Amino acid sequence: MTAEVKAEMRVEMGAARAWLLAARPKTLIAALVPVLVGTALARARTGALRWELSFLALAAAVLIQIGTNFANDAIDFKKGADTAERIGPRRVTQSGIFTSGQVLRAALLCFGGALLLGIPLVAAGGWPLVAIGLVSLALGYGYTGGPFPLAYLGLGDLFVLIFFGWIAVGGVYFLQTGAWDTPALVAGTQVGLLATVLIAINNLRDRAGDERAGKRTLAVKLGVRGSRMEIGLLAILPFALNLYWWEAGYRAAPLLSTVALPGALLLVRRIALTAPGSEYNGFLGKAAALQSLFGLLWSAGILWDAARG
Repeated sequence: MTAEVKAEMRVEMGAARAWLLAARPKTLIAALVPVLVGTALARARTGALRWELSFLALAAAVLIQIGTNFANDAIDFKKGADTAERIGPRRVTQSGIFTSGQVLRAALLCFGGALLLGIPLVAAGGWPLVAIGLVSLALGYGYTGGPFPLAYLGLGDLFVLIFFGWIAVGGVYFLQTGAWDTPALVAGTQVGLLATVLIAINNLRDRAGDERAGKRTLAVKLGVRGSRMEIGLLAILPFALNLYWWEAGYRAAPLLSTVALPGALLLVRRIALTAPGSEYNGFLGKAAALQSLFGLLWSAGILWDAARG
């Protein structure tokens, strides 16, 4: 192998790592957990399951999430929200690794891939899946782009609750059952609230820089104290909603998932005692782990409840 070929391989590997960085793989758990929960709930309530539909829904959700991350990377840089003073994870556009145009084209490619994956989902679920898909894509780009960017209007937290909670869990549940009902709404709310913890921590960490850039996130509007209270509510409410499942006759799902409650309380306490800064990057990882643990335990529990009859 020549020195020139080795050099080209190093460049290509560097580009691949940069695209992986821009995709923000640690955030992708927010796309996985809703599909897991929606699938487990459908299986528990109907006894039937089409794994291929859940797999396609997961792939589409991941592509929309990556596309949203790419668009956020490029648009935040163009609007001045990502600067050299950024304390969060490195951004490829702000770092000059790729141009904003390159990253936006990659975002559109991801959204296009999600559309293609949506074709068999529409064939299985009908026209409601068209609405779900179009709304999801619009929210993905509209998080930071378009004439009414949600993140810049303080609506990013609501976006996460809607997309990673109600749409993701409810959409998968509908695909499997052909129905919308209260259990899917409650499960979607629980998962969505825990997903929103991540964006709330992210925005509290970046609050000072976002305010200077005119990015009016909810953290900017609420202030540090208000944002800490929001994070506390988002992290604890999913466990309070377990009372619904208990009253509905389920036992394993609420009990098993409550095992994650001490981790939620510890996370809230550490955020309350730590000034916004680079340490919040570690809190983001803990919030993702919290959502994952809750989703896994709840899903195992609901299937166990179903097996017991």
